[in-house]
Amino acid sequence: MATTKQLLSDLVSGVSSVPSNYIRPISDRPNIDEVSLGNPIPLIDLQGLDGSNRSDVVKEIGQACQEYGFFQVKNHGIPEEVIDKMLCLSRDFFHLPESERMKNYSDDPMKTTRLSTSFNVKTEKVSNWRDFLRIHCHPLEDYIHEWPTNPPSFQDVAEYSKKARGLALRLLEAISESLGLERDYINKALGKHGQHMAINYYPSMSATRAYLRVLKDGKWIAVPPISNTFIVNIGDQMQVISNDRYKSVLHRAIVNSNKERISIPTFYCPSPDAVTVPAPHLINDHHPPLYRNFAYSDYYQKFWNRGLATETCLDMFKITTSNP
Repeated sequence: MATTKQLLSDLVSGVSSVPSNYIRPISDRPNIDEVSLGNPIPLIDLQGLDGSNRSDVVKEIGQACQEYGFFQVKNHGIPEEVIDKMLCLSRDFFHLPESERMKNYSDDPMKTTRLSTSFNVKTEKVSNWRDFLRIHCHPLEDYIHEWPTNPPSFQDVAEYSKKARGLALRLLEAISESLGLERDYINKALGKHGQHMAINYYPSMSATRAYLRVLKDGKWIAVPPISNTFIVNIGDQMQVISNDRYKSVLHRAIVNSNKERISIPTFYCPSPDAVTVPAPHLINDHHPPLYRNFAYSDYYQKFWNRGLATETCLDMFKITTSNP
């Protein structure tokens, strides 16, 4: 009797077509004809962020947050060799023998270091075409002992995570300023801070290419990768803090490549006990608070439980009003 493969990367080697549990209903499939290839998300040069042009860069970031919820950055300060090393060790991990990789497997979304597949295998009906290794990496000393020890180079993730954290903090300061808040407002709002990283592995399966898509004004925008840039997604917490001035938007990775693909998003977030609330300075008679206070731990649990079938879990935290 054949053993069921838990990871997609081990499953695909024995199949010649896409398994049925990965096939989405027609209504949920991407329509290539409806994807815009023009007017990409803004590309912002961060070189002036620490100089005399700071106010101009902050304004650009604010406009991108308001109009797109996504933007790309160049001259971000993370050396290319650090990025290349991170990509290389990530590929090395997913090329390890199955028995070695599976030492890190767990289907518990609350586990702070785990290898898994799709999104949440416990709740979803249709699987997503990816395996992933998710690790927590701030405070680094609390989690580094949980990380995989193979390949030996995996400990180099620490260097990359520190650089990514530094970039995240710079961007959070700029976003604070763009909202008219004190530069350190969002920094303080995140409590003790948290940082997670997902190494997403998309195995090959005959077709063309893969890239990110972002939803804007009801239409999908293609975001082709640009060498040595980062894509920034402001996320749900920024939508709440800004009281909907800035929007967290739906996005998806379209994977139909004849080559394996890796993406490594960093999630910079509040600490579990931090309470997210609209910034008081952005509340007035014309802009009442739209969200109730909630702990990030509550949000994080709902995020994993809801699956990808719904677009957002922020609706669970909205203040509802009724007419008398």
